[in-house]
Amino acid sequence: MTWSSSKLGFYFVISCLFVGIASSQLSSTFYSTSCPNALSIINSAVTSAINSEARMGASLLRLHFHDCWVNGCDASLLLDDTANFTGEKTAATNSGSVRGFDVVDTIKTNLESACAGIVSCADILAVAARDSVVALGGTSWTVQLGRRDSTSASLSAVNLPGPGSSLSNLISSFSNKGFTTKEMVALSGSHSIGQARCQNFRNRIYNEANINASYATTLKANCPRSGGNNNLAALDAGSGTSFDSSYFTNLISQKGLLHSDQVLFNNGSTDAQVRSYSTDQATFLSDFANAMIKMGNLSPLTGSSGQIRKNCRKTN
Repeated sequence: MTWSSSKLGFYFVISCLFVGIASSQLSSTFYSTSCPNALSIINSAVTSAINSEARMGASLLRLHFHDCWVNGCDASLLLDDTANFTGEKTAATNSGSVRGFDVVDTIKTNLESACAGIVSCADILAVAARDSVVALGGTSWTVQLGRRDSTSASLSAVNLPGPGSSLSNLISSFSNKGFTTKEMVALSGSHSIGQARCQNFRNRIYNEANINASYATTLKANCPRSGGNNNLAALDAGSGTSFDSSYFTNLISQKGLLHSDQVLFNNGSTDAQVRSYSTDQATFLSDFANAMIKMGNLSPLTGSSGQIRKNCRKTN
């Protein structure tokens, strides 16, 4: 078989295009010259915030997840509403759930003092998520950097899976974002830390059968049939501030707090993966880290797209 020079040139161009798409212009050394202390500045603020309130680690991790899920990792979640758009903060899956905006503000202020106009809010979220997991005992990963910030946000674009999601809902939702079922289970392990509000697990503890009876009784004491919507419970009973595999052990004991947690272990296709993670924490942490790297690569704005916001809550 012979190839003409024109065909070779065509395939060379196509291959280069695919290489460019795959690299997406992100780099772990993006700020090494322009803002060499960027990562240490972010880490210092994250560590301080978690030392003050351990729950903040889960909140910062959730910010990155909820941001990336909607139109990619572009810090659109951080934008306050304006006369021109209603943003993502008041969406049902965000309102009363996402928090930590003040910590992001502190990080941004510190970065602007050190190197004005250089580090994006989207990158702050990515690094803060990693540093939060590490601070609470999880494994580290190399964060790719160079994202830029969106100049708009849309309430109607928010399509995060909710606490009442079925297993098929979760599998399809994550698949639509390019994640395998195994990666979905690993990312669900983010519920190894953090808390949820009574209104998000009330139906489970009063109306579902696949829940440990004593666990349900304990939860009912702080989550009545009516009222107390904002009362909190740990997503990972007994280990809510330590990033480990006990979340999966709890699922096997029918101690998943949310319906969307327990469906991962309910005589379905993901039972084996839950069992595996419950007995092999190292593999869970490794799979989680790799899935988070993939999460951080969801449709980032790079190059001349977007902007580097001076204030993460509003456009320049």
